[in-house]
Parts: sequence; C-alpha cells; structure tokens
Amino acid sequence: MGTGNSFGRVFRISTWGESHGGGVGVTLDGCPPRLPLSRETVQVDLDRRRPGQSRITTPRNEADAVEILSGLTPDGITIGTPLAMVVRNKDQRSQDYLENDMSVAYRPSHADATYDAKYGVRAIAGGGRSSARETIGRVAAGAVARQILKLYNGIEVLAYVSKVQDITCENVDDDTFTMEDVDSNIVRCPDAESAEKMLARIDEIRKSGNSIGGVVTCVARNVPAGIGSPVFDKLEADLAKACMSIPAAKGFESGDGFEGTLLTGKDHNDEFYIDPDTGATRTKTNRSGGIQGGISNGENIVMHVAFKPTSTIGQLQKTVTRDGLEVELRGKGRHDPCVLPRAVPMVEAMVALTLVDHIMMQQAQCELFPNEASIEDSPNPMGTTAEREGGPKVGAISERPVGLKVDEE
Repeated sequence: MGTGNSFGRVFRISTWGESHGGGVGVTLDGCPPRLPLSRETVQVDLDRRRPGQSRITTPRNEADAVEILSGLTPDGITIGTPLAMVVRNKDQRSQDYLENDMSVAYRPSHADATYDAKYGVRAIAGGGRSSARETIGRVAAGAVARQILKLYNGIEVLAYVSKVQDITCENVDDDTFTMEDVDSNIVRCPDAESAEKMLARIDEIRKSGNSIGGVVTCVARNVPAGIGSPVFDKLEADLAKACMSIPAAKGFESGDGFEGTLLTGKDHNDEFYIDPDTGATRTKTNRSGGIQGGISNGENIVMHVAFKPTSTIGQLQKTVTRDGLEVELRGKGRHDPCVLPRAVPMVEAMVALTLVDHIMMQQAQCELFPNEASIEDSPNPMGTTAEREGGPKVGAISERPVGLKVDEE
C-alpha cells in the first residue's frame, strides 16, 4: 500500500485531516493496555506545537484542544484498543488562498505542484495534507509514546534548535539539558546567548517578508542497548524515515553524521571501557550517536534534522499556473518565517514513536522467552542505565592488549 498516511509496525499511527478542513487527528493502534493517560498529558505536547505562540511563528490562532474519542476508560487508563484523537480546526481562513492568484499558481518549492501531479486535484486552502497542521496527529500520538518510554526505562526524548542558518548553538550538554531549558525562549535553543543571535536573525528575515531554515538536534536518553534490527530495519534508518517525513525536513544525521567523514577510523571510533561504578560496558565518546550496526548501544541516541526555509514567503517569485502560464506570485496568508521552534516537538514525537515501535518489536522477538544463561555466559551489561550484578568483574580493567584477526569483505 502506498497511501503514505500510516507509520509504525506494532505501535502504529494513521493521521488524517487537512489544514482547512473540519479537523485533524490520529488513530493509534497497538497502544499497551493499563497505561495511565489523560487528555492533559497529550495537550502539553500539542501546546508546544500549536501556532500563534510568538512573533516568529504563524499568527493563526488555534487552541488545538485535543479530544480523545476511544481507547481510554473514564478514569484515564488505556484499554488496548485503538486510541482516536481529534483536534477541531477553528481559525482557518480559506479566502487567503482562494480569492487570489494562489488558487491557480504553484508556490515555488511547495508541495502544490507535486500533489497536483500525483492526484490531479489538490486542497488549495492551507496546503491540505502537506501543511504542518497534519503533524498534530503525530504529536498527539508522540505524547502517548513519551509516556510509555518514561515508564519503560525512564527514557527521555528532548530536542532543541541547534542551528539557524549559520548561527550554531554552543554550550549545550546532551546529558543534562532539560525541556525547561529548551522552552525558556521562543527560539527553543537552550543556550541563551546563541538564542538571542538566532532570534535577531529570524526577526531580520521575517521583517523582509522572507523565511529561514536550520537544524533541530534530538537526544534520546536512557535507551537500553539492543534496540533496533540489522540490515533494513536499522534503528537509525527508521529514525531517518520518521524525521524526514516531517514537513520541510531536508536532511538527517545520526551521531557525527557528515562531520565524521573528516576523521580517520582511529579518531572516529568510540572506544569501550568498563564503568568502574556499574561494571557496565560504556563508550568513552559518542560519535556513533548511540547506535552501532543499526542497534542501540545504551548511550545517548543523538540525531540532527535539517529544515529548509518555509516555502510560502511574502516576496515576489516567478512561478507557473496550473494550466501552464508563467506568472509572478507573492505569498499571502499566515505562515511561519522559521519552522524550527515548532519543529522541536514534531521531531520529539517522531523519535518517541519510532523508539516505542522498536522496543515492542524487541519484546516480541528477543524477550518472548527469558534468557536463563548465567552471568558468566551472558554479554556484559551495556549502556548508561545498565548495571552488572555485583559490580565490575574482577580483573575487568586491564592494560593488556588483545589481538584480533579480522577477515571481512
């Protein structure tokens, strides 16, 4: 099926609705039963995504109040059946699109032309399914996933704006920054000094009727080792698909990503060591971004998502009409001059959804039967949350070199 509206295998979402329709929402299938969940829990993440938050987001005034229609008991416990969630559209202004040239002319670099090429018809007002309003369903389901991750292993998924054009965020510790740090300013950059520079640049671009892009960095903490699968279902491959499905996403990096190509193997490799307190296997660095061979190694999972400048701008651009005439178009209506601040909860949601899906697949395949091997016959526990029973193995820390003969293709 190539419909493109569903994501996930065991923990699976299907989103629906258009930007200027009656509402948008999601059906979430595969949610475990007996999970405490409230409308307010979901609303927290939707409030971080909603429009009209500040002068650097679209001024569309939507409360984005979520309704949970099914899958939940009256006292807030999931029952294992599909969760259906909806947000009603209240402040759409379709005339901004229908009563001018935008009804027939394609916005450059927008999905207008390609949707028309695929379907032979398109939702002109608000961009339909290509609008960022579609992500409401993802963020709502992501809030449920966030709750599952927290209860499963204390897993946190936090993102922040790490770059606006050429202005890079400095002095952020992936181990310690908090959601409160991220939300302390309207740019959603936890480094206050960098945030001020970013805001000044966004304001400059916004006032000129233009738009600007950048990078969102996401960190998943406390993910246990062993999550993900070889070859086609690598964890980083599914994370890439998840994040690249977000509107305006144009690039994905896992760990050091492209910067790693500038290093030698000796410099890029994350050397292992034994944690003297927990006895667990750890890495001294994290250039792999917490994933090796497509499987989590128990360190922070770190990824970077690049977002292009918003397509709809208030400056004059050359384009064509649906019937093939060359024209000039100036974008009208309400839109984000920079998608990055609102992309933060979108990235968090897609990462959380992917992690829950992979954790449930791990449970189904590898943890169906208990591993009854002795501690001596089992691999040493691995990662930030792992502990070896009794602490480090006697003689675990040694300076003796070990030879390894390798014959790989």
